[in-house]
Amino acid sequence: MHARIVLGHGASGTAAGMRPWVDGLRDLGLDARAIDLPRGRAERAVPVFLAAISGDAGVVPGGHSFGGRVASLAVARAFELGDRGAAGLVLLSYPLHPPGRPDRWADRTAHWPALTLPVLLLSGESDPFARLPLLREAVARLPDARLVTYPRVGHGLLPVLADALPEIDAFIRSLDVRR
Repeated sequence: MHARIVLGHGASGTAAGMRPWVDGLRDLGLDARAIDLPRGRAERAVPVFLAAISGDAGVVPGGHSFGGRVASLAVARAFELGDRGAAGLVLLSYPLHPPGRPDRWADRTAHWPALTLPVLLLSGESDPFARLPLLREAVARLPDARLVTYPRVGHGLLPVLADALPEIDAFIRSLDVRR
């Protein structure tokens, strides 16, 4: 086992819904787990995510949609508090904006410049929560990010799980983390 990855679920899900990701990452030799997050505003779930990653050198937080947004907010908050333990961040289908409201993308990425760690973003090119041109523009604001997109895929990435898992594994193995 090497770096620990902690994943949050989408807004209407639970940690159990992240099982395909956790099992797949474990099969690749990663120490992976999912956490349950409270429903509602992402900011309300940040303390739960912070508790799951605090003081864990080399942890890689992440999540699907809402869970990824919460993970990114938690890392930004941890950095603000002086906890620089997170080694990287994995964002699956980041909810850049509500469907039909692309004008809201700047609000959901205002904290991104504080994310000075490597970030991997995986997104469907037909995701109604992230218009691709806007997502590319937003990703350019991250100091160290890589965006992988999947044609003909919407907000859920399970149809490309077999392709996404090796991307995450390679990303984590590229991080400077004690194994």
